[in-house]
Amino acid sequence: MRLRSCVAGLALALFGSVAHAAEECPAKSTSMDDIIAVLNAAPSCARAMKLFEACEYGASGDVQFGGVVEKKCEADFIGRLKPPQKLSYQRELRVCDRKYRNKSGTMYISFTAFCRAEVAQRYSRRALKAGGAGR
Repeated sequence: MRLRSCVAGLALALFGSVAHAAEECPAKSTSMDDIIAVLNAAPSCARAMKLFEACEYGASGDVQFGGVVEKKCEADFIGRLKPPQKLSYQRELRVCDRKYRNKSGTMYISFTAFCRAEVAQRYSRRALKAGGAGR
């Protein structure tokens, strides 16, 4: 019975790593400048988020990558938000900022960057869906 559990756990771990490695980072190198250039060149918010996932450091360097994704996504909706919606968006970003603030380690800084980028992506999707755009 124990052997089955170990085999099942190993299979899940391998499957998870294969699924995560579905896309490799297309940047010329792992330097921050090269990755930021790839993120800036992304044609859409959704693509920028996929690239962010593929190129992440898993550490504090992800703050810069997440910032690029946020800006790319915000271009889809920020100018069209009414004041209450803008406040709601800012509140959701602050929730991300507070979520891991008492944790130590740079991976939590990365988690915060991803949380913020995901909020921006969610708002972008809503705006594009409402506008009927297929960006």
